[in-house]
Parts: sequence; C-alpha cells; structure tokens
Amino acid sequence: MSFALGELAVRFGCELRGDPELRVERVATLAGAGPGDLGFLANPLYRGQLAATRATVVVIDAANAALSPVAALISANPYATYARMASLLHPGPTFPAGVHSSAVIDPSASVPASASIGAAAVIGAGALVGERTRIGPGCLIGDGVSIGADCLLHSGVTVIGAAQLGERVRINPGVVIGSDGFGFAADAGGWTKVPQLGSVRIGADVEIGANTTIDRGAIGDTVIEAGAKLDNQIQVAHNVYIGAHTVIAACVGISGSTRIGARCMIGGAVGIVGHLDICDDVMVTGMSMVAHSISEPGVYSGGIPAEPAPLWRRLVGRFKRLDGLAERVRRLERGNNGDPNR
Repeated sequence: MSFALGELAVRFGCELRGDPELRVERVATLAGAGPGDLGFLANPLYRGQLAATRATVVVIDAANAALSPVAALISANPYATYARMASLLHPGPTFPAGVHSSAVIDPSASVPASASIGAAAVIGAGALVGERTRIGPGCLIGDGVSIGADCLLHSGVTVIGAAQLGERVRINPGVVIGSDGFGFAADAGGWTKVPQLGSVRIGADVEIGANTTIDRGAIGDTVIEAGAKLDNQIQVAHNVYIGAHTVIAACVGISGSTRIGARCMIGGAVGIVGHLDICDDVMVTGMSMVAHSISEPGVYSGGIPAEPAPLWRRLVGRFKRLDGLAERVRRLERGNNGDPNR
C-alpha cells in the first residue's frame, strides 16, 4: 500500500514542499531510508543524518525544513505526525473473526461473532468480550471479566478478578491484570492474608506493556483512566489510581493506594511509596524515589547519577560525616547564644 505525498499532506494537515505525486509505502530511519521511504526528524541529535538521507520525504518542523535535501512534510509536531502516518502505512496484522478449535469458552460467557479468539485461550463464566476484540493465544479471561470493543490482547495475557477494560485497550504479552494485591496483617509473629475484594477498571485507549502487573483493589478498585500508557514490567499495586493520559516508563514500582494525576510522565525505574498523591502535569525523571505527595505541577528528580568509582567512594564518605558536621554546627550555634553571626 502506498500513498501520494499530496494525499498525506491533506490528510494530516501538513505543508508539503515537493512533488505531490511522489509516493511512499513504508517508514524508515533517516540513515537507512531509500526511495519510497518516509523519514522524520524530531530530535535535533539526528540533524546530522538529514543531509545524506535518501528518503522520498521527511516529516519535519518549519525551523528545519530548509535543511531537508528531499521533499518535506512540515508539521508543528513531527513525531506525532510521523506516528499517525506510520500507522497508516503499517496498519498491523488483521485477525479473522472466529474461535480457535482449542479455545475453551464457558457457555455463560458472551463472545460476539466478530471477535477473534486464539488457540488455547480460556474465557470464564459470565465474561463479556466486545465486538471485534482479539483475544490472543494462551490468554486467560477470568469469570466476570468485561472487555470492550476493538481491544487487542496479545498472547499469554491474564485478566481476572472481574476486571473491566474499556474500548480499544491494547495489552502486550505476559500482562497480568486483577491478581491479588500484597495485603497481609501482622498477627502473633506471623502474617494473616487480607482478602482482596476489589477489582480493576481500565479506561478506553489504554496501552499496557509486556509483563506489567496490575493488582486488584483490596476493597475499592484499582483504576487506570482513559488514554494512559504503561511500559513493560511495571508494578501497579492495589487501589492505585492513574489519571488520564499519564505515561509511565518501564520498571516503575507504584505502591498501594497511590493516586497519580492526569498527563503525568513517570520515568523509568521510578519508585513511588504508597498512600500519597501526585497532582496533574507532573514529570518525574528516571530512577527517582517519590516518598512524599507532590501538589505542584513541574519536574521532579531524585537519586545521584553514576560517577567514577573513586569519586563515588569519596562522596559516600563525606555523606557519612555530615551528621557529625551538623552536630558541630549545633554546638557552635549554642555557644553563640543561637546567633550564628557572632
């Protein structure tokens, strides 16, 4: 499938500099592109590759358009425009409607004729599957689970605990939704399990990366609002709330009953302790530890970047001596009757 540049310009609201009859059929990097390819420049770090690109057209912003040696589709947001064009040029596989002969579906489940159910999938009692939804091979859809229309669950996804998924949710392999949260009460030197009685509610257009786990609530529900995007290997504990259009990078751990607002950006390997609130429009940079609520939008960071080992050891040594230094300062201040200027 190929598209003329003029058609792309009209469809995606771009200014075209070049021949509108030229056609593209795939996307490629600036360095690896050739005739028939569409490239893009969104990160200035790759500007050096632009001069030598052999792409048919480059999606680019107005500030850099004059640097393009080939046709240019000019957009205020080249990366987002590229993403939409890439989805058009590479629409992904289609799945025929129907149920594989090895799938097991409880008679009380509702599965429309337009759905696609893969090999060895299991759908439990009372489960509801939406129109045109794809349940991949080896998925387990538990009793009472509800999945909206046009969802895509790749292979090996588990959805249990009567979880509810909205429309157009995409779930990558190995995800577990609705497992028990980590709830135990100290009891006579041991631990008594706290029953996990809530569920999980996921809004429309959410995407969840491979091997991420989302626990059911202890009493109320764990909630992920519409448009949120979660990367791979994230832990979402019980009763967490994630606001609309928040994005969370890989290996983040979110402890129980944390509330994260809308349009937040959480970097990779961030740790968030439980029972705190993060307001809307917060960015937390990678490897940070969030130990207190955040009530003001902005960018927050924590942790110490890697340093050469000898310098790191000296810094750690100084850190350990800070408490003694602070005590010496306190004694000096007491000796000056609390006036540090004396």
